[in-house]
Amino acid sequence: MRLQPLPALSDNYIWTCAEDDGSRALIVDPSEPAPVFAAAAAGLQPVAVLLTHHHPDHIGGVPALLERWPHLTVFAPDDERIPASYRRVREGDEVDAAGWRFRVLEVPGHTLTHVAYVGETLLFCGDTLFSLGCGRLFEGTPAQMHASLSRLAALPPDTRVCCGHEYTLANGAFARVVEPGNPALKRRIEEAQAMRETGRPTLPSTIAMELATNPFLRVDGTAVRAAVARHLAAEPADDVDTFAGLRRWKDGFVA
Repeated sequence: MRLQPLPALSDNYIWTCAEDDGSRALIVDPSEPAPVFAAAAAGLQPVAVLLTHHHPDHIGGVPALLERWPHLTVFAPDDERIPASYRRVREGDEVDAAGWRFRVLEVPGHTLTHVAYVGETLLFCGDTLFSLGCGRLFEGTPAQMHASLSRLAALPPDTRVCCGHEYTLANGAFARVVEPGNPALKRRIEEAQAMRETGRPTLPSTIAMELATNPFLRVDGTAVRAAVARHLAAEPADDVDTFAGLRRWKDGFVA
């Protein structure tokens, strides 16, 4: 299997998962068609598309891909904002795409109908989980997002986390304020800086790495809870309250 993130728009990634010879491929969240067309010119053969949520920067390229490859199967969450001609997926569904099997998880928070796809030691999580961060709550509640992140955090530690955006360094600036004494976080930021300086993506991450470094997966820990309490000048009631305070803090954070 060849896993490759195609840079798109300003900071998106279109994930491609292809056979070892680079031919039959799965495309995840194609925000625009040009990067996929360029990969196809180098031999990639798209046969299926996975969509995680309805935002234009994740589905905008699909019409052009279908115009070029009319027989593409497009899997998408059940959301009226996504064309009804696509194949709807829900919690627990098994998706067979390009010869690989993925399980569908409903992970509301960023949007109410957001889904993730898990299989082949991969997690395609769209804008729910980011490296060192998580998505904004455009539609869901803190309780929903915390529950969704907890589900993803419970996946096997070696699961590769394929996020929708290159946000690692920006998220790292905030995470470092929350947990300045976390040595794993310090190493992760240094490694990410080196990757970006040479034009490499910081993704995929792993569940193990995120558990060690991502404050949004660490709200049950003493350091993160204490940092949120200091910021709010009040003790959070529980993990959801800690998460909610952390997310509000991040929303207004300026590095």
